[in-house]
Amino acid sequence: MISTELRQKLASNISRLEIQKVNNTSLKAAAVSIAITEDESGAPAFILTRRSGSLRRHAHQWALPGGRLDPGETIVEAGLREMEEEIGLSLSPKDLVGRLDDYPTRSGYNISPLVFWAGPTKNLTPNPSEVHALYRIPLKELDRPESPDLIRIPESDRPVIRMAIMNDMVHAPTAALLYQFREVAMHGRLIRVDHFDQPVFAWR
Repeated sequence: MISTELRQKLASNISRLEIQKVNNTSLKAAAVSIAITEDESGAPAFILTRRSGSLRRHAHQWALPGGRLDPGETIVEAGLREMEEEIGLSLSPKDLVGRLDDYPTRSGYNISPLVFWAGPTKNLTPNPSEVHALYRIPLKELDRPESPDLIRIPESDRPVIRMAIMNDMVHAPTAALLYQFREVAMHGRLIRVDHFDQPVFAWR
């Protein structure tokens, strides 16, 4: 069973981060959510999805619940709406634990990552038009010694970041957000991730 002590620790660590915001009107504003829950054994976990293959962009990729802000929406409102629409998780602003740095993507989005306390989530209903599968990933997966994995590609002079999750590699932008969550929220190490690039297939 996840504890209130964990929530307090995550909130305290995130509160020490001076949020780095991106003010670029050419980018489309988006919000994604790291929803803290528990896995089948009751261990602390977060929700990760595999995107539907029918989507026009970024099909089949690993992703956190989230998407573009609707007109007039705040980041928190968008994060809550997207969680409910994508995975059937209904939370409220009081469940917000904190916010991490904005991350601009090669595909033209400025992602604002939010951390929410979801508690036990037994009966979620992913939207099949957006989500192929939903996973509750133990937080300890983020601490695997092979993560982060930094690689070089000829198309960029910046390192591309990947995180080992289950039997696969999760790429940026999701990998960058999860790495900052690990470092800042879980361990209290105040690091930035906007210098990490994404693989070419995520640029489109």
